[in-house]
Amino acid sequence: MDIKIKKLDERARLPHRGSPYSAGADLCALLDESLTIAPHETAFIHTGLCAEIPEGYAGLVFARSSLGSKRGLAPANKVGVIDPDYRGEIMVALFNHSDEEQTVEPFERVAQLVIVPFVSADFTESDELSDTLRGTGGFGSTGRQ
Repeated sequence: MDIKIKKLDERARLPHRGSPYSAGADLCALLDESLTIAPHETAFIHTGLCAEIPEGYAGLVFARSSLGSKRGLAPANKVGVIDPDYRGEIMVALFNHSDEEQTVEPFERVAQLVIVPFVSADFTESDELSDTLRGTGGFGSTGRQ
């Protein structure tokens, strides 16, 4: 699949995979200088990129495992969703989960983009739903004896 990418700034870096089998393509910070994110604060990180995601697909913006586990930096909304009709700049709302300031450097890899298919469902109101073994059992209800 080919995804068209438009650079809003010639310095922007195209999404790139770390290996041929990587599901996610790294998104890089388009910064003029280092940016420090205070503990438990969010910073909006520019990528300088717009994408044309095909109909029936979405771009999901996930944390990079090394940033999340080693530095406590991850998308504030956990997973960003880029709809196929969105043509604006891809931004990463990067939240600092740690108790220490974290600094993001220009062109640092700050998130990863995964392109996935989705089903566009219609929702119909109903007075009744079919029965299942689980029923209304919620959080932690499966696997109990």
